[in-house]
Amino acid sequence: MGFKIFTKSADIEADERSDEFSVINDGNLNYTAAGGANSSKLTYQEASGAPIETKSPLGYSVGAVTVVGLNLNQMIGTGVFSTPATVLSGAGSVGLALFYWVIGFFMAGSMLGVYLEFLSYFPSRSGSEVVYLEQSYPRPKYFFPTVFAMQTVLFSFASSNAVVLANYLFKLANVDSTAWMQKGVAVAAYTVAVLLLAFNTKWSLRLTDAIGFVKTITLIFIGITGLVVLGGHTSVKDPTVNFRDAFAGTSEASVYGATNALVKVMFSYAGYSNACNVANEVKNPTKTLSWSAPASLFLVAVLYMLANIAYFSVATKDEILNSSTVAAGLFFEKVFGSSGASRALNFLICLSAMGNLLAVLIGQSRVLRECGRQGVLPFTTFWTSTRPFGTPLGPYFVKWFLTVIMILAPPAGDAFSFVVDLGVYPSNAFNLLLAVGLLITRRRRQRLNIPSSGYQAWTVTVGFAILSSLYMLVAPWYPPSTGADGGDVSFWYATYCVVGLAIVALCGIYYYIWIKVLPRLGRYEFRQTQIQVDEDATANKLVKVPVDRLEEWDREHDALGRVRQRAAVRTASNETGEIVYETKA
Repeated sequence: MGFKIFTKSADIEADERSDEFSVINDGNLNYTAAGGANSSKLTYQEASGAPIETKSPLGYSVGAVTVVGLNLNQMIGTGVFSTPATVLSGAGSVGLALFYWVIGFFMAGSMLGVYLEFLSYFPSRSGSEVVYLEQSYPRPKYFFPTVFAMQTVLFSFASSNAVVLANYLFKLANVDSTAWMQKGVAVAAYTVAVLLLAFNTKWSLRLTDAIGFVKTITLIFIGITGLVVLGGHTSVKDPTVNFRDAFAGTSEASVYGATNALVKVMFSYAGYSNACNVANEVKNPTKTLSWSAPASLFLVAVLYMLANIAYFSVATKDEILNSSTVAAGLFFEKVFGSSGASRALNFLICLSAMGNLLAVLIGQSRVLRECGRQGVLPFTTFWTSTRPFGTPLGPYFVKWFLTVIMILAPPAGDAFSFVVDLGVYPSNAFNLLLAVGLLITRRRRQRLNIPSSGYQAWTVTVGFAILSSLYMLVAPWYPPSTGADGGDVSFWYATYCVVGLAIVALCGIYYYIWIKVLPRLGRYEFRQTQIQVDEDATANKLVKVPVDRLEEWDREHDALGRVRQRAAVRTASNETGEIVYETKA
């Protein structure tokens, strides 16, 4: 099936069945079109990006239910059970605390719109922001792939949820524990999570679906119970006390407290775009995710609101703020008593934490694999191969290794909290770049007359995403009213912001030395070539080409870095004396 693209410069023909790709030139950028088996839509991308895998080496086991499960499992971790007290403390009032959960929903929804439009542009590429940053900012060449890949590898640990899971396992067993006992159980729990995913992609996805279903039922149960409490059908004496003057105390909230509350809310919504990481494993991803991903976010937002209303219906504001028990624990004790209720809650929180670990592992393993496919990380085969089980073992191992280090190395307390927060601030910066990059990419595609992708986010939604991301970058610098050392940690409140940005800057310096300085000194330049890793897995690989051979290399390779098909012609006489031309590629 052939097609034509009419640009200002030339008429370009391409055939999606052919190994040859036509190139759309846009200044110093070269755009190609290729199709994946998961979508009828072609993926138009700048040639320096990782190649399209025509057939996903990870299979096609992700349907609408799994999309919801992946997003829901990452969003619903332990935050909804424990953070309401922190959000209430920062907001100053019950009314504003509830309003923050609504604001968080709109902020997450606006960024989800950005992700979904990007996904419609690149339906056969997994890894979400890896791809979207690569294609939004293709110059300087390999800059964003390098910086994002280094930052992603450095922060690819999930120590916080592993430790939380360990803590609740000890509570479930009713056993006192030391810090090192918790660390040991956290390592064991994370190891189990990795092993559950390492051997089969299809069944690991089904496991996350099952856990996500249990989580949903749990929050529905809490929400319905809260409504029963508000109706006056339980032993709770005054269930509406927190709602009669819901905004009392709002004026006492500080800017730092309000920002900290919003950060906690957004952390609870993190994961709304997790399914975009497995786009190439979804049949017809644009159609499937355009409704299932927003549905998962809306479902979680409703469940969060009902859960918070339930918490506020059984305990006063002071009880929630001063209790040593998490908000969900206080709710269970007030409604069901403290006997078996706490054990049931601990079990559900453990299950929720495990589901979160699995969902994050699945999504982030695809992000790491896509970083490896770009060619900017060493040992390309390690990151890209799916042998022998059809799973990304290399990224799983990296996640496990770094998580174990971050569980064992930092001491408990401020240092541990600081390490956990380190990755949050750079992610806000990348969100801002993504939202701005979408407008750039949209305009570029229109200029090149690239066919519509079938999905476009409202421009006002993209604008709100830009403003939200900008706020999340600027607001954390505002000092707490108690002084520079009066934040969540005992040292300077914005240390994690500075260190997070400094690490990104160091990644940029690494890029400049690797791509610019060393080649100049060594009299070579980098060129990309495509390699076949497994039967269906492909990747870019950067090779060093001496300066005196650059012209020859560029003549022999196309924009994607593949050797051009050159015709070798032989002549021979047949029985009648006619000349026969035999052409070989």
